[in-house]
Amino acid sequence: MKPIADCKLYTFVDTAYLHGRSPEFVAQQLCDGGSDIIQLRAKNSTPEEVRHMAEKILPITRCAKIPLVINDHLEIARELGAEFCHLGQEDFFDVGYKSVSELKTENSKLKIGLSTHAPEQAVRALAAQPDYIAIGPVFATGTKPTAKPVTLEYVRWAAANVTLPWFAIGGINLQTLDAVLAAGAKRICVVSAILNAPDIAKVCAEFRKRVENS
Repeated sequence: MKPIADCKLYTFVDTAYLHGRSPEFVAQQLCDGGSDIIQLRAKNSTPEEVRHMAEKILPITRCAKIPLVINDHLEIARELGAEFCHLGQEDFFDVGYKSVSELKTENSKLKIGLSTHAPEQAVRALAAQPDYIAIGPVFATGTKPTAKPVTLEYVRWAAANVTLPWFAIGGINLQTLDAVLAAGAKRICVVSAILNAPDIAKVCAEFRKRVENS
């Protein structure tokens, strides 16, 4: 399984952007396109629906030796043996957690990623010792329409101050990618710019090539 430090292109099976395609089809396309790590994000699905989707996706990601991240659903990630769970500020700090170690169970190999939206949140998140953090949303994004963009300034701050693996996320497409990379990002998350494409694998491969060549 690819270590998080070696992951540069972080993609999503987001139920808001399936466009009639099955989650497992999208997952396979992302693997074929060279994604390094894939998150299952299903904000409007029940836990049982999330579990069902994850059960179908896990064999695909494991065959490709790509880590699977379950968004929000810690117990499902634990039960199914997913490699990662990703939590937002409200799902971690706002419910009283201070350290990722509080989420670890005996013999658990589950790794944790945390969202951050400002330098002070990043500092707090780093103190919690996650396996990676997300920096964003860099630009306005339909994925999180109410979230205020953090701009490239936060990317530059992260490049100068964060040694843990971190991913820039939010509104990153093939037109904005170069600016994000120039600001210091070495790892990126891409949602709609890949999932809205008619050929997911082709666009995924283009992102991967651009990130690797930066």
